[in-house]
Amino acid sequence: MPTIIFASPKGGVGKSTSAILLATELAGKGASVTVIDADPNKPLSKWSQRPGKPENLTVMDNVTEDTIIDAIEGAEKTAQFVVVDLEGTASMMVGYAMSRADLIIIPSQGSQLDAAEAVKALKLVKRQEKAFNRRIPCSVLFTRTSAAIETRDLRDVQAQLTEAGVPVFATQMVERAAFRAIFSYGGTLSGLDGSQVSNVKAAQQNARSFAAEVVALLKANAAQAQAEVA
Repeated sequence: MPTIIFASPKGGVGKSTSAILLATELAGKGASVTVIDADPNKPLSKWSQRPGKPENLTVMDNVTEDTIIDAIEGAEKTAQFVVVDLEGTASMMVGYAMSRADLIIIPSQGSQLDAAEAVKALKLVKRQEKAFNRRIPCSVLFTRTSAAIETRDLRDVQAQLTEAGVPVFATQMVERAAFRAIFSYGGTLSGLDGSQVSNVKAAQQNARSFAAEVVALLKANAAQAQAEVA
């Protein structure tokens, strides 16, 4: 079963938020999902302790550098999707986890500083490809963008990444109160009260679009891998 890893050497880019949005969207479609919370702050584990977690979504948080590969391989045997939220450093644990990924998602805000950190993550992916002699698909996900305006910085960063041949998600994760609310109240976007949290429907559509693009990428990568073997 596919393993999707969220990695970024920079904190505050929406890594854990994007991970739980993807996991809950997949679970909402009926898929069994295991989330591995390898972030030292345990944001996803704390979320799972609040009410509203889907029954077909499991969160694991007792992982170390020594056990991360076993945890991923064990989860792959029981869940249809494995989502891993990594710590924000270039540690051995990050490298080991990347070696088992079917897709690595690198969240980044639309600034030159954040783009430079995303490039560091991309370089680490390339090193893991060489170390483990396998192709590891990855893509940059722009997060905390504005729904109303596209900034000049974001356009410039997008152009630079495109020119460098770096894959970028067409979907952007917009800055929304609903995304923050699920960490405060627990549960999923579909369980939020629209009278208490603004633009819930727009947030749901954003998360659905992101999850659909992830699934499409996984299918395309699997087809390419099969074609290469043939």
